[in-house]
Amino acid sequence: MRNAFEAWAQRDGHIVRRREDKPEEYLVFETQRRWVIWQAALAHGKTAAVAPKAAAKPAQKEVAAEPGRPMAQKALQGSPEEAAMRNRVLNEVLDAFSDLDDTAGIEGALKVIQSLKKKQKALAEDKAER
Repeated sequence: MRNAFEAWAQRDGHIVRRREDKPEEYLVFETQRRWVIWQAALAHGKTAAVAPKAAAKPAQKEVAAEPGRPMAQKALQGSPEEAAMRNRVLNEVLDAFSDLDDTAGIEGALKVIQSLKKKQKALAEDKAER
């Protein structure tokens, strides 16, 4: 997952060097912020993708068997429905983070992540009631 993020970040012009004292964090704050957002988007999208994943597993096994393809490219392959769902989830997460200002820092990002989790939990409970 981190390799896919770093490949995307480099293509987007971000510096992906990590801190020497904390190798799990990035040296540049904006890259660290985007890493947190990336993780939130993936976590937020997992629950939305549970049903389509069961139908897509045979196709994923075929893709995984192909040697020489980068993991990021394998992750981006899938049906048009999965692509639409990924775009919807990414747009939802980006909209949630667009309200943050530059002074919010990681604490603000964590608050947005918590609100996304609460929203997803409420949607899941709503679906369970139906």
